[in-house]
Amino acid sequence: MSKKKAGILIGGVVVVAAAAVIGLYFSGALEGLGKSSADKVYVESVSNIMGMGISGNNRYSGVVEPQDSWDVNRDENKTVSEVFVEVGDEVSEGSQLFAYDTDEMELQLEQQKLEIENIDNEISGYNTQIKELQTEKSSAPADQQFEYTTQIQTVQTQIKQAEYNKKSKEAEMEKTKASMENSVVTSKIAGVVKSINENGMDENGNSTAYMTILATGEYQIKGIVNEQNRMMISQDQPVIIRSRVDEEMTWLGTVTKVDTENTITNNNDYYMEGGGDETTTSSKYPFYVALDSMEGLILGQHVFIELDMGQQEVKEGVWLYSYYIVMDDGDPYVWAATDKNKLEKRFVELGEYDENMDEYEIVSGLSEEDLIAFPMPGLYEGVTTVTNADEVDYDAPLYQQEGSEMPFDDESLYGSEIPFDDESLYGSEIPFDGEMLDGNTEFSMDGGTVDDFMDKIDGE
Repeated sequence: MSKKKAGILIGGVVVVAAAAVIGLYFSGALEGLGKSSADKVYVESVSNIMGMGISGNNRYSGVVEPQDSWDVNRDENKTVSEVFVEVGDEVSEGSQLFAYDTDEMELQLEQQKLEIENIDNEISGYNTQIKELQTEKSSAPADQQFEYTTQIQTVQTQIKQAEYNKKSKEAEMEKTKASMENSVVTSKIAGVVKSINENGMDENGNSTAYMTILATGEYQIKGIVNEQNRMMISQDQPVIIRSRVDEEMTWLGTVTKVDTENTITNNNDYYMEGGGDETTTSSKYPFYVALDSMEGLILGQHVFIELDMGQQEVKEGVWLYSYYIVMDDGDPYVWAATDKNKLEKRFVELGEYDENMDEYEIVSGLSEEDLIAFPMPGLYEGVTTVTNADEVDYDAPLYQQEGSEMPFDDESLYGSEIPFDDESLYGSEIPFDGEMLDGNTEFSMDGGTVDDFMDKIDGE
């Protein structure tokens, strides 16, 4: 036999042999090549999948807060003697919040009284002085009259200055009396005490109110969004508010403002941020939601905020997320469990498509009671299905594949050293780069080699 003929035959044998191995792989004849008794796939009911709603990545953290608040500032010239409330206390309009020390004010009032008395004495002395100067002027020679007139005018000016000082002191005394009468500060609004800051400074060293009262009545939701997800939130966008305790408790609202002018520096009130990583250092911005109804909400309650994509709309029939459906040359199917707990391709008929929810209506082929698997790469018909995720062994051969590549180690294929070059074998192309194997005698099949096979062809 010629070398050319032998080469062609070798190449043909190799291609046929490789195709046979691949066929065996996908038909399950080769134990250990992607199919194993250890393989198990988790499945869940269609009804459960339909009820999951939009992913948590579409959620943002929020807290219920009032639409109004009152900052109570303290008089820095006074000492607070007693505080009547604590953080979290509910107060009504007129409730006592704190009191100033009146002992200091009483001493201040006595001092002001003494100062006013001294001014009165000064004025009385000036009036006496003027009378004396006028008496002297009446008997003085003509050349001294102008000097007496000047002295009298000077004393009159001193009287006016003293009278002005007296009015100032009287105003201060009235203010002190009012402070004593109002030494107890009362609330102007009904609400809840949010904070009491004894030193009047926040953690960053900025001046802040002594007390902050959150008004009861109209609530709003304050949420946070980071700079990566900023474009996901916009004014007038409809949202769903969901309780963190009970997923079924929801409220509807509309985004009223996204405050990009003020970043959030302290995020202790929030523990989750949709679509973001809490370990990142990206800027965070507050946004606000007006509620259609506040019934059942509590001031300070932590909630989830979801973009309203129609996920609460009740649809008739079976609707399935598009990523559960495999499109195979126009014949869509899902990976479904049989009544014998084995996986199979279940072809379905599609109806309408909901673009907002990315869902297809399943007209036929699937019911809400059917169990289906997520269509990950490497699934094959006949693998065992389980409804308990803890039964899945993720070290099994099925889960060692990446993408659609066969789980070979780039070289070995059941005793073969055919040079697979990381290309996918899942398609129709066999990745030999058009090269022959010329004399490669290490491809073993049924205990023989390519040379043995060629010898048989030559009749040897």
